[in-house]
Amino acid sequence: MKIKPRILSERALCWSYDLPGVSSDEVPRSSFEDIDPPPNYCDDVFLELPRSTVSLRGVAVLIGGPILVFSVGALIYMHWSFFGIYWSNNWGVDILSSLAILIGMWATATYVKMDLLLPRDEPIRFNRLRRKIYLYQFRFHYIYLFSRKHWGVKPVAYNWDDVTAEVYRVYAPGHGGLIENVMLSVRNPETNEVIDRVFFTHDLYHGEAYWAIARLFMQQGPEALPKFVHPPRDWNDDDGLSHMHCLAPKVHWPEDMDRESRTAPSD
Repeated sequence: MKIKPRILSERALCWSYDLPGVSSDEVPRSSFEDIDPPPNYCDDVFLELPRSTVSLRGVAVLIGGPILVFSVGALIYMHWSFFGIYWSNNWGVDILSSLAILIGMWATATYVKMDLLLPRDEPIRFNRLRRKIYLYQFRFHYIYLFSRKHWGVKPVAYNWDDVTAEVYRVYAPGHGGLIENVMLSVRNPETNEVIDRVFFTHDLYHGEAYWAIARLFMQQGPEALPKFVHPPRDWNDDDGLSHMHCLAPKVHWPEDMDRESRTAPSD
C-alpha cells in the first residue's frame, strides 16, 4: 500500500517572503564569492552545499547535562518528600512541580540528544543533469524522544522544480532584535501542496548566497559561479574541527543515493 505523503501548512509560522524561484534570472543583491563556508564540491554534474541545523555544537551538552543531573536529583528529593515527613498540605502544587521538572527534563534531553547525534554536516546536493536535489536530512521529534523511526539521518531526494526557498523572521529581544532563517519547502507538483519543509540556513546572508549559487549552477552550470575566496573543506576530516564536531557522526550517504546524486542519468 502506497503511503500518502503528509501535508504541511502553506506557510509556516513567521513566514516573511520567498526568495527568487528556481527558474528566476534575478541577479543577487550582493556578491557571494567570499561566502564562508563555501560549497563543499562542484563539477559539471552536481554541486554540494554545507548545512548545519545547530550553529554552535556542544552548547546543549555543556548546559543541558548539568541541568539533567540537577533535575534528577530534584525529582528524587521530591519523591522522598512526598512520602516522608515533608509532605506538603498543598499536594496539587507538589504534583505540578514534579510535572514541570519532568517536562523540562524531556525538553532538555531532546536538545542534548540532538547535539550528540547530529552529523558533522547535513549537505545538500544539486544535480543539474537530473534536475534533482538530495538532502542529507537529520530528522528528530520533540515527543518521540526514544523512537528510531523519528530520529536519525534519513536522506531524501526531490525534484528541483518543486523547491521554494522561504524567509522566516521573528523579533527576539536580546538576540539583536531580529532572527532570520531560510527554509526549503517542497510541493507536490500535482496538487501544489507542501509535502516537506527543511532547514536551509541560520541567517539571510547565507540563505541568499547559497540559494543564488544553487540557482546559477542549476541554470547555467559551474561556469556561472565565481571563484570562491575560501577553500572547500571535507567535513569528515577532523583537521580544524572543534572537539564536539570531531565526536559527531561523519557523513555517509547511502550507496545508491550517493551514486545517483553524483552522476548523470546515463551513467
